[in-house]
Amino acid sequence: MDLNLSDEQRLLRESAERFVAESYDADHRRKMANDPSGFSPAVWEQFAELGWLALPIAEEFGGLGGSAVETGILMEAFGRGLVSEPYVATVVLGAGLIGRCGNAVQKQARLPKIADGSLKLAFAHSERTARFDLAKVATIANKTAHGWRLAGSKVAVLDGQAADEIIVSADIHDHQGPSGRIGLFLVPAQTRSLAMSDYHRLGGGRTCNIELSDVHLQEDALLGDDHDALPAIEWAVDRAMAALGAEAVGIMQTLLETTLEYTKIRKQFGRPLSANQVIRHRLADMAMQVDEARSMALRAALKADSAPVERARAASGAKAKIGKCARFVGEQSIQLHGGMGVTDELEVGAYFKRLVAFDTLFGGSAHHYGRHAQLGRTTVPA
Repeated sequence: MDLNLSDEQRLLRESAERFVAESYDADHRRKMANDPSGFSPAVWEQFAELGWLALPIAEEFGGLGGSAVETGILMEAFGRGLVSEPYVATVVLGAGLIGRCGNAVQKQARLPKIADGSLKLAFAHSERTARFDLAKVATIANKTAHGWRLAGSKVAVLDGQAADEIIVSADIHDHQGPSGRIGLFLVPAQTRSLAMSDYHRLGGGRTCNIELSDVHLQEDALLGDDHDALPAIEWAVDRAMAALGAEAVGIMQTLLETTLEYTKIRKQFGRPLSANQVIRHRLADMAMQVDEARSMALRAALKADSAPVERARAASGAKAKIGKCARFVGEQSIQLHGGMGVTDELEVGAYFKRLVAFDTLFGGSAHHYGRHAQLGRTTVPA
């Protein structure tokens, strides 16, 4: 298999890295950290102009038809700048679920708007008692004579405060009671009886918790038909983990380069730190961890459209391995910078915080080692 980037992919990487280098400095990140929206609408418009919001959307809906590999290239560049725009929430999760589950009317009404930047989405699925089990949904959607009634709560909704519309998962209850199926519902962010409390996400960006108290929706609020949406949710989350893994690689690469440069100029006993053989070994170990993480992120992207078990094993394997690599690289970078590494004066701490947040999103390394092993047992013949 040829793993070299195509000419178009190289151009995408170069343009993304150049944009991030020019637009995301320390002052911009600090400004966004204190902004209630958590991101810059002006930058979001630039994303649309550059075609990045349309990247994974099908061409028939105004997109570019890109694959998870192109999304990973873009996300790695985003990681280098700690980009806080709601790209994963809107484009990877939101557009992905609509493209996967939506009917023709729902796709035509929303996907072109996502591509041009006029519609932002969030995906509300995680719940307090689920413990990262995607099949556990306590939120209830009751079928009524005029549509649906939702009740429940969601936690850790990525960029929910910025969304125009929220895709909410719920256990469908029809006239005969629980159906055993999970449905996805399009809920306008300004819907009455929907309460939102947002907060800072570690390492930049914002997250929110949502309370749905007797939320009434029209019949067409259900995304697609009433088939079980769990396979689509697993598909979308696996793609999101692959994208976030690529972002983590970009963060780790930046930490490696920053630490390498610091050890060249920081002197002790009249010699640069990098002249110490032990320091060199630690830098080499950091470089190896970055390369291993990059390989796992690419594997997850390449398997994003494979059979469900193969895709899920690649995604969980990447999440577990990259999480372990990220913690090692982050901790080494902090330690080699000394006490300055944990201050706001240097950005090393901000990058490390984003890596810590990555390790907990959609489940930590321990959870995904278990999922990977469990999926492996399902492929063994009886």
